[in-house]
Amino acid sequence: MRRVYVDYAATTPLDPRVLEAMKPYFSEVFGNASSINVFGLEARQALENARKVVAELMNAEPAKLVFTGGATEANNMTLKGFAFRHGKERTHIAISTIEHDCVLNSAKWLEKQGLKVTYLPVDKYGLLDLGELENALRRGASLVSIIHANNEIGTIQHLREIGRLCHKYGAYFHTDAAQSFGKIPIDVKEMNVDFMTVNAHKIYGPKGVGALYVGEETIIEPLLHGGGHEFGLRSGTENVPGIIGFAKAVELRKEEMMMEAQRLTKLRDRLTEGALEIREAYLNGHPTRRLPNIANFRFSYIEGEALLLLLNDEGVAASTGSACSSGSGEPSHVLLAIGLKPEEARGSLRLSLGKYNAKEDIDYILEVLPRAVGKLRRISPLGNN
Repeated sequence: MRRVYVDYAATTPLDPRVLEAMKPYFSEVFGNASSINVFGLEARQALENARKVVAELMNAEPAKLVFTGGATEANNMTLKGFAFRHGKERTHIAISTIEHDCVLNSAKWLEKQGLKVTYLPVDKYGLLDLGELENALRRGASLVSIIHANNEIGTIQHLREIGRLCHKYGAYFHTDAAQSFGKIPIDVKEMNVDFMTVNAHKIYGPKGVGALYVGEETIIEPLLHGGGHEFGLRSGTENVPGIIGFAKAVELRKEEMMMEAQRLTKLRDRLTEGALEIREAYLNGHPTRRLPNIANFRFSYIEGEALLLLLNDEGVAASTGSACSSGSGEPSHVLLAIGLKPEEARGSLRLSLGKYNAKEDIDYILEVLPRAVGKLRRISPLGNN
């Protein structure tokens, strides 16, 4: 049986070249980057070199990049840190209805603390309603957080225009770019962002390391207090091996990103064309303005989790949506936000591709997917089988 991994949006395998770059920092260059002895200074130099590499891919100054334990921490740091710094009375946060759970749940938590939160709608493709954004800004929204490319449906937002609107009304703009960083070109200056979240494990780097870009004249309160590491914004001894791995992954993305994007787009389109030949199959998200590696489908009259299990039995590892909310039993909030009914959202499947996928993998998926859908429809209590 062929084994096919198409859950790259959940996580990616560590590139062997990244592992090799990390190895010396577990044993040979092991110093604390805050120590002033020779071992610490060696680690500090490596860390600062890594900061430059990661910052360069987003056209940022290295001194504005704060390393974190991942994208969830960076997103929490932005929303909560902004609210803590500016206070309940002066903070009005606006987010889209298709944010990652760590942004959505941070906003909900802040709302429970008495802060004002506005949830901005999207259209059927997952694109933000700019008119609703402007209304929120007119009503005093002070921080706007909009995901760059959605982790479930892959839709890519118009960040430049969103950022322009935010700055027109004096609001700060944050974007979660965990899914897009290293897959498509990103420029924090051109996109008018004040904060940007990125991480390593979506680009063949290690888990447990991410970064937050903090731009000009933006102020957040640190969530972690201690020795004042990372420009006073994220105390705690830096994860030097992880950061070195992050930088190596970014270095490889810089070399390989465009060629891989072209290759994956062809595979994604081949997959999409074949999957939509199945009766009553539909594509979720924007047909063209989406990441090169994500295709999210819905199939009438079946449950996505049941389909996932059948595909897993055939050696195909996929997902129904965000790995961070799997097992919740609730339909995806992203799919509900684009207008799907709960039963439609539950019949969805996310296939996300990566560097180790080949044409033969797509052919195999298109062989087993119609069979699995047909089998479930024959026993479905939802009708039309």
